Amino acid sequence: MNLDLLIENITNPALLYFILGIVSVYLKSDLEIPKNSSKFISLYLLFAIGFKGGQELSHETITSEIVLSMLFGILIATLIPLYTFFILKRKLNVFDAGAIAAAYGSISAVTFVTASNFLESQQLALHGHMVAIMALMESPAIIVGLILISMYNKENTGKINTLGLLKHSLTNGSVLLIVGSLVIGFLTNAKAAQGIQPFTNDIFKGFLAIFLLDMGITSGQKLKSFFDQGWFPIVFAIATPLINGSIFAWLSGAITSDVSNRFIFAILAASASYIAVPAAMKITVPKANPGLFLPMALAITFPVNITLGMPLYFLIVQNT
Repeated sequence: MNLDLLIENITNPALLYFILGIVSVYLKSDLEIPKNSSKFISLYLLFAIGFKGGQELSHETITSEIVLSMLFGILIATLIPLYTFFILKRKLNVFDAGAIAAAYGSISAVTFVTASNFLESQQLALHGHMVAIMALMESPAIIVGLILISMYNKENTGKINTLGLLKHSLTNGSVLLIVGSLVIGFLTNAKAAQGIQPFTNDIFKGFLAIFLLDMGITSGQKLKSFFDQGWFPIVFAIATPLINGSIFAWLSGAITSDVSNRFIFAILAASASYIAVPAAMKITVPKANPGLFLPMALAITFPVNITLGMPLYFLIVQNT
């Protein structure tokens, strides 16, 4: 089962297009996705997953399990940056340690989208409340990371405006779109939703493949200047998602018995943000090196999760 699942995942067209993007960089090809097109596809993916999640949520009854699941998601996003910061601080400066800890405590919406596609291939449904949990997990990790930087920064340049940071996190375009789409999907009746189903469902996998091609090109370009940082960031970016995903795949059994929900919890714990966190760090912590935390999240952790991670987490939730 494990081998079949791994083979199925690594031969997924979306993943193969990601690999094609990396290969094109090393072949010095002029292949590229226009910036405006890439942004549109990103927005489309967030819109589609949010809307579909809202539709699923509209069919669910809010239960104590769903409320506990939301609290569990926030707990994950708070604990991961706390423990990873002190590991990272042993090898890196405070600014880079805080930025990387925030990235790994936060979530990757694209990994979440890829995971929802994986569930579909296993004939399992993504429950709408998990989209809400994903959105809730974006901000806590950013806030925790920045508080840790403020506490351990010997330069002590001033206090962080936590209220302003929270507002920035909640109004981040990615978060706002997916939460807004979730609400709209929840409010839209089934007949009206069916009218846009060809756009939200039928073309989704094709757009995901093109987006991952673009991510592969971006990752390949950033890998060039990354390897002079030594082995520690590489080992961290490989081991951390597998450890976090496995631990929370197991712990999630105390919250829910649903295989789909437990798998998504593992993915949320394992993924690292390369959109919202870099944007927040660029504004609030300019001394953090984006040439370090961005390739770690995008070029290493992302492919590790979609090749090795997903079959591993799925195997854990099926057998525990």
